[in-house]
Amino acid sequence: MERVAVADRDSTEAVDGVHLSLLAGAEEMNVQHFEIEPGATVPAHSHPHEQTGYVVRGTLTFVLGDGEEIAVGADDSYAIPGGETHAAENRSDEPVRGIDVFSPPREDPDWQD
Repeated sequence: MERVAVADRDSTEAVDGVHLSLLAGAEEMNVQHFEIEPGATVPAHSHPHEQTGYVVRGTLTFVLGDGEEIAVGADDSYAIPGGETHAAENRSDEPVRGIDVFSPPREDPDWQD
């Protein structure tokens, strides 16, 4: 068993205002903590990984490849199939905090560069 606390990991600013911390992981999945500052955007991207998540604080607006927008607020969960294009925006005045689970495990987002 692996136990990893957010406080024990350094976060990476993957793009301006988007902070990620890689947490516990196994062969089939891993957990990532995120904090997205007000006004910050995760650019449109896709990946083969299935992604599920849970928003602890704030509201995150996902923009799908077809233009559909889905707002996910505190205590909401979500699932994104592998291969689906999506972006995420914090349109609020407070940081958004939550977790993502990726299967198979994902370490570095392809939108980091």
